[in-house]
Amino acid sequence: MEVKNSGNSLFLRVLPLITIVLFFVFWELIVVFGVVPNQLLASPTQVVALFIDKLTNVNPDGALLWDHAKVSLMEGLTGYILALVIGIPLGLAMGWFKTLDGLVRPIFEIVRPIPSVAWIPLCIIWFGTGLASKAFIIFVGGLVPCVINSYAGVQMTNPTFIRMARTYGANNWEIFKNICVPSALPMVFGGLQVALAACWTCLVAAELVGADAGLGFLITMGRRLLMPDMIILGMVMVALTGVIMAIIIDKVEKRLVKGLRRG
Repeated sequence: MEVKNSGNSLFLRVLPLITIVLFFVFWELIVVFGVVPNQLLASPTQVVALFIDKLTNVNPDGALLWDHAKVSLMEGLTGYILALVIGIPLGLAMGWFKTLDGLVRPIFEIVRPIPSVAWIPLCIIWFGTGLASKAFIIFVGGLVPCVINSYAGVQMTNPTFIRMARTYGANNWEIFKNICVPSALPMVFGGLQVALAACWTCLVAAELVGADAGLGFLITMGRRLLMPDMIILGMVMVALTGVIMAIIIDKVEKRLVKGLRRG
């Protein structure tokens, strides 16, 4: 029975790998045998070949792959960090201080449903087509989940802890700093992941309009030049950078929350 369970466990572990291999083999074959024309879809080997070529060749889009990634990372991180720096303290404070909640929440509820891409024309008028306009669009996209999760995290604080703190004479600020903020951290980190996904989506949208470098620009150039391999390469690079950022946030979250539990 143990041998059978061990076999099943090994099969379940390698099953995702088998699925991925089958997916890429299927993708390669439908392009190689012309089931899908090469003008519409590039094969995985063509994408890999372009990836290697773009490491040293600036043609035909005018920049190396690393330069595109560097521009996108700078724009994405600027907007993302701004969203964290403003959104998390704002959400935490709104969740605890009712006066601030009453002042800010009506405006936040008006702005919240507006899609980030709807800000693009206004941003171009305000900031032009440089870093500032793209960072602002990404910032708007990441701000909403940061505020909502931080707000909800404070609202979910165990009321028993709050009553106990009041019994021992803690004031509002001490309860907020020592009980509500640590209690909200799991929700805050959940918001960071959601904000990251929103920011990376906005990054591509921002670079599709009025950009001369970046991974979104690479995708646009692929469309203009009718190069599906370039489009897919841009998409893969956007996904890879997003995954790397998500892993970093996950590691930081586990370490920080673990440290708080120990404390």
